[in-house]
Amino acid sequence: MQALRRADLRTAFPIQAAAIPDVLAGRDVLGRAATGSGKTLAFGLPILVRLRRGASAPRRPRALVLAPTRELALQIERALDEPALSLGLRPAAAVGGMPLGRQADRLARGVDLLVATPGRLTDLLGQGAVALDAIRVVTVDEADHMAQLGFIDQVRAILDRLPPGCQHLLFSATLDGAVDTLVRDYLNDPVRHEISTGSEMDTAVPDAEGRPAFGPSAPTERATSGNLGTPTVSEPGVATPANHTGTVTHHLLQVRTADKRAVVTAIAARAGRTLLFVRTQYGADKLARRLRESGVAAVALHGGLTQNQRIRTLSAFSTGAAPVLVATDVAARGIHVDDITLVVHVDPAADAKDYLHRSGRTGRAGAPGTVVTLTTDDGAEVAQLLRDAGIDCRPLRVRPGDPLLTEVTGARPPSGRPVADPAAPAPVATPADTPGTSRRNARRRYPRGGPSERAAN
Repeated sequence: MQALRRADLRTAFPIQAAAIPDVLAGRDVLGRAATGSGKTLAFGLPILVRLRRGASAPRRPRALVLAPTRELALQIERALDEPALSLGLRPAAAVGGMPLGRQADRLARGVDLLVATPGRLTDLLGQGAVALDAIRVVTVDEADHMAQLGFIDQVRAILDRLPPGCQHLLFSATLDGAVDTLVRDYLNDPVRHEISTGSEMDTAVPDAEGRPAFGPSAPTERATSGNLGTPTVSEPGVATPANHTGTVTHHLLQVRTADKRAVVTAIAARAGRTLLFVRTQYGADKLARRLRESGVAAVALHGGLTQNQRIRTLSAFSTGAAPVLVATDVAARGIHVDDITLVVHVDPAADAKDYLHRSGRTGRAGAPGTVVTLTTDDGAEVAQLLRDAGIDCRPLRVRPGDPLLTEVTGARPPSGRPVADPAAPAPVATPADTPGTSRRNARRRYPRGGPSERAAN
């Protein structure tokens, strides 16, 4: 409890209040809850409580969390690290892009809770670096994203290795297709918890039944559980989900093709943390570079980066060194950065599901947020995509410098002074006293025709 209080976690989110008692009771749980809803603590805290008595043998963890991306796995480990240590438990992460041998050594020293991506766990199993015969509870997080990335077969192979009687927890933003099959094949009479989402965001709810309250502190009025309702239009062109008590609003802005670059630059120059979504890696790099040339500190995140580049990029964005992140859909899942106040679909999402995943980066934990989609045509196709996502708003035409653009997004002119890439690696400094580099010891260079050449003539 002290670890939770230090993190200002005092009030339960809906998914936490609903799921924690069932996980503690040993029931299989099926949760439909989006990223940002507090589900990590919903499954993580009761797992830790169940593990607090006993110790794990080398290479035999007692609890397993499967996550689709390395970023999400590492963030889950960080979120549970302090509560685990306060209970004398040892968490660890096993993800790709990092030395496998080091992770195997960590498992050999004993791990109670293992958070892993399916691919890296498969590698460790193949090398005999880990065994799953002692697993008491397993969580499959963001199962729909697992399916999108093609990991379902690996997930099934891992689940098939778990001992009989293992408790299964599964969380997903959507419960269809391969996810539904996974539920039928592996969960035993699961308790279902479906939390309402407004653009994939839930507000906190107090525990009216006296259950443990584990969640960020929040106001006393809360949203209740339920399905995503049909949004209502609060003012022209602006949609807010009807069952959503937060202040996340959605806008569809129509711009001329010739104006789009200037509009995007002005939006990026706003005050506040901003996330811009584009379709391709090349487009992300190009837009981030152009923004920096205009004076906006922007970084790009996509699947083509090395792990070190990804770490530097996310660090620059999360610390505020780069208030603007230009990303492909790799950032729509598993990237948890607080205080993103604006999400812009520079390139519209491919479908309603991707729209919700992208938009869920703002409005986290009841905070206000704005979601903007840009379109250069009549907007009918994009408007239909938004309706499929439960968002109903009509296009608004804007141009650079338009007061409406400023009102909606906070757009303002950029400084025009180029800035360096905040995610670039720091240059290696040469010590001033290195032999041969001091002014006294430096070899003097003369231009052609200098003293020695003139003497020869």
